[in-house]
Amino acid sequence: VQLQASGGGLVQPGGSLNISCAASGSIRSIGNMAWHRQAPGKQRELVAGISTTFSTNYADSVKGRFTISRNNAKNTVLLQMNNLKPEDTAVYYCYAFMATNNWRAYWGQGTQVTVSS
Repeated sequence: VQLQASGGGLVQPGGSLNISCAASGSIRSIGNMAWHRQAPGKQRELVAGISTTFSTNYADSVKGRFTISRNNAKNTVLLQMNNLKPEDTAVYYCYAFMATNNWRAYWGQGTQVTVSS
């Protein structure tokens, strides 16, 4: 079972970028999914989360700019990022609470997002 993130890159301030994450393997069920990020010298922080009923929550710093969504049929979670700022620069990690034989947390490998002119 693994989470594979994709879609990071370099974008100018004010630009947009989408990052996605796909879960694969012998998965019985997926619970909450989320995106976290970690900037250099800082702790990892929650960016956005989405429940199985599509309820969402966001860090105050990204509210109104980022949108998280999920596709339960494809086992994917997407983060749409608009009006990006230099302070959004970080490695973004997807997270999912999944059941194989047991329920446990899984993390993706991380994807770099750099916001710079």
